[in-house]
Amino acid sequence: MHRRLALSCALSLVASAARAQSATDGATPEATPLPPVEVPLPPVEATPSSPTRRDPTAAVTVIDVAAREKSGPTDAATLAADAPGVTLQDAGGAGQRKSLSLRGSASNAVLVLLDGVPLASPGTAFDLSRVPTAALERIEVLRGVGARYGPGGMGGVINLVTRAPDGTRAFGALSQGSFQTTTGTVGGSARLGQGEGLLLLSGLRSEGDFRFTYDDRPALDGNPLVTLTRQNNQAAQGGGVARYRLPALGGTLDLTAQGLMESRGLAGTVQNPTADAHQDSRWGVLSSRLGVPLEGGGELSVLAFGRADATTLSGSPFGARPYPQLERSLGVEVTATRLVAARHGLTALATAGGDWLTEPSGRNPWQGRLGVFLADDVLFHGGDLVVSPSARVDLAGPFVVVSPKLGASLTLPHGFELKVNAGQTSRAPSFVERYVQQGSLVPNPDLRPERTLGADATVAYGSPRAALALTGFGGLSEDLISYEYYPPTRARPYNFSAALVTGVEVEARVTPFRWLDAQAAYTFLRTQNLRDDPRYYLKALPFRPAHRLSARVTVGPSWLLGRAELLAQSEQFQNRTEKLVLPARAFVNVGLSSSPPPFPAVTVSLEVKNLLDAQSQDVDGYPLPPRAAYLTLAVAWDAALRKAP
Repeated sequence: MHRRLALSCALSLVASAARAQSATDGATPEATPLPPVEVPLPPVEATPSSPTRRDPTAAVTVIDVAAREKSGPTDAATLAADAPGVTLQDAGGAGQRKSLSLRGSASNAVLVLLDGVPLASPGTAFDLSRVPTAALERIEVLRGVGARYGPGGMGGVINLVTRAPDGTRAFGALSQGSFQTTTGTVGGSARLGQGEGLLLLSGLRSEGDFRFTYDDRPALDGNPLVTLTRQNNQAAQGGGVARYRLPALGGTLDLTAQGLMESRGLAGTVQNPTADAHQDSRWGVLSSRLGVPLEGGGELSVLAFGRADATTLSGSPFGARPYPQLERSLGVEVTATRLVAARHGLTALATAGGDWLTEPSGRNPWQGRLGVFLADDVLFHGGDLVVSPSARVDLAGPFVVVSPKLGASLTLPHGFELKVNAGQTSRAPSFVERYVQQGSLVPNPDLRPERTLGADATVAYGSPRAALALTGFGGLSEDLISYEYYPPTRARPYNFSAALVTGVEVEARVTPFRWLDAQAAYTFLRTQNLRDDPRYYLKALPFRPAHRLSARVTVGPSWLLGRAELLAQSEQFQNRTEKLVLPARAFVNVGLSSSPPPFPAVTVSLEVKNLLDAQSQDVDGYPLPPRAAYLTLAVAWDAALRKAP
């Protein structure tokens, strides 16, 4: 079924509620619907923590995971990188660590949620390779100051929405390809008692070794490239997700559990390979959300969650003995929304929780957190104009941080829309950064909170066959926390003065025919280090390419689809002095999927990634895989379709 682009989803919900209230009071509503920007999405279950509801004026991109399930082995990070403003940081290979940067922020300034549940404590970069796409329905990417989410959302928010129970269904997929990589998924949903349940299991195994070329003497002109083999790059993952949804107290109770076991080699960089470094992890999240409609309009939502992450690092880089750590987190969030006087969409939120760490030193630090949030989405002219002031205050350990924000949205004639936002997000240093030694990373108890002042403006156009959005943004970050070299071989976090980020995002999609769909996202990013040090002053921040482009074309009828994808980015610096550079790169991926008409639905897909065999590296010098091919067989069974005439 079709749903509107997230750019206008939440505002249409608020406006509809206002008009319904007016109709009830006997007033004649002013019909001013938002432009029907149609994109294929599964049925939307927008909880109060979804960016499409909590921050309706923000720049949000919604990625339909179902449309990408036939693209071979992939993960949440790879799909989210299709959105503008997103930079993927990839350690290379299936099952290896992947994190995201939004609008030039550090990856530990991006808040990653699973159905609204934080997957890491503020200031910790979450590894999105842990979340297979088979477990997801959609990905919501909020770009810009995530003030309404508090600490952790300085660069933005990524909300991973898991599959929901949907009738009586069964499905499975098996993929086999290069580097001895195998992925598999099996699952289904059905009516269970008073509710509906879903269970999905997934697994991945990859030897990960591949050959790549490398310039071992870049200072010498004409130096011949050498061919090396990437070793200790293997990975294995196994996990699943379970959901159960049932009516309760006049509303809906949703119970979710997701877990993963993984084992991976840590191959290191090209310059400093590590043949024996290894990581073993056990990770799990439990959550329950009760949503109850309020009399007279509105909703009360109560979210409770727990998370555990046990990781053991072993091998020569971590010392003579294995280095185990256990991180645990508990939290509760209560949200109430209410439409008042047919004009004010009020939201009030209170959250509390804590994070604990058990590690070899025996210090076992912990840190509590409290937060309150108030917002008022004020409607004018029948919902054509929405002004959204909000403020959030968070207490984290000994620190108090404040995050105010003001947004507005204006619906214009002929399918146009304008959005503007300005705000501040602050983050206190985490107890890990202040007190915990992690391998070669040394803590710093003298860290101060960091903050970002940001603003953006978006002009969007939408019609049934096309959508276009142009966004300009800027941000000033102060007291940024960043790891610096700490003699002799370690790194330590420090506050440095400031950094300025400005840029432009373009997002477009066109569907001129039922058999042709094209979409693209482009980002221009300019960063400047304002640290009062002549070695760094006004130089670009490392790992922030100035240009990034993703483009995808899908051609053909539903039973035979062809795909082509381009992922390109400009060069990026590896250090603050701009002396070390990773060259520009461009990857071309192509694929073909066939779904013959007979029931049950069977889909066979062939995907070739990095078709031109481009040789490239990422982050600190992690080589990326060369050309690879994957063959996927997927089978689905739906009881509703079987009963259909």
